[in-house]
Amino acid sequence: MKKQTLKNIARIGLGASLVFAGTSHLSFGRKDFQAQVPDWVPLKKDDTVVYSGIAEIALGAALVFAPKQYRKPAGLVAAAFFAAVFPGNISQYVNHRDAFGLDTDQKRLTRLFFQPLLVCWALWSTSRNRPAARGQQ
Repeated sequence: MKKQTLKNIARIGLGASLVFAGTSHLSFGRKDFQAQVPDWVPLKKDDTVVYSGIAEIALGAALVFAPKQYRKPAGLVAAAFFAAVFPGNISQYVNHRDAFGLDTDQKRLTRLFFQPLLVCWALWSTSRNRPAARGQQ
C-alpha cells in the first residue's frame, strides 16, 4: 500500500473520530466530558463541552473534506487542539474523576500517554509526501 494511501486512511479515520467525539459532546457523552473540564476554565463546564464539541466536529469535517492545499493547516489546527485539551485529561487524572470507563488512577494515567499520539497522528496524516530522491522510485 502506498504511503499516501495510508495517510489518507489515517486522516479520514481521525476526522471521522473527531466528528463522532464532537457529536458525543453534544449528546450521550456530555456528562463524561464535563468530568474532564478543569476547574480553572472560566466557562461553565457544560458550555465548555458544547464549544469543544462544535470545534471537534468542525475539525473532523475539515480533515475529511479539506482540499489538498488545506490539509496540512487542518492537521496543524487539529494537533494544536489536541494539545489544548490535554490539561483536561490531566485534570481528570489529578482530581480522580471517573468518566469514559476511566475509573482508576492507573487507567487515567495510561490515557495521558495517548494524547501525544493524537498530535502525531494529526501531523503525520496531513503532511505532504517528500518527492523521492533522484534514482529512487
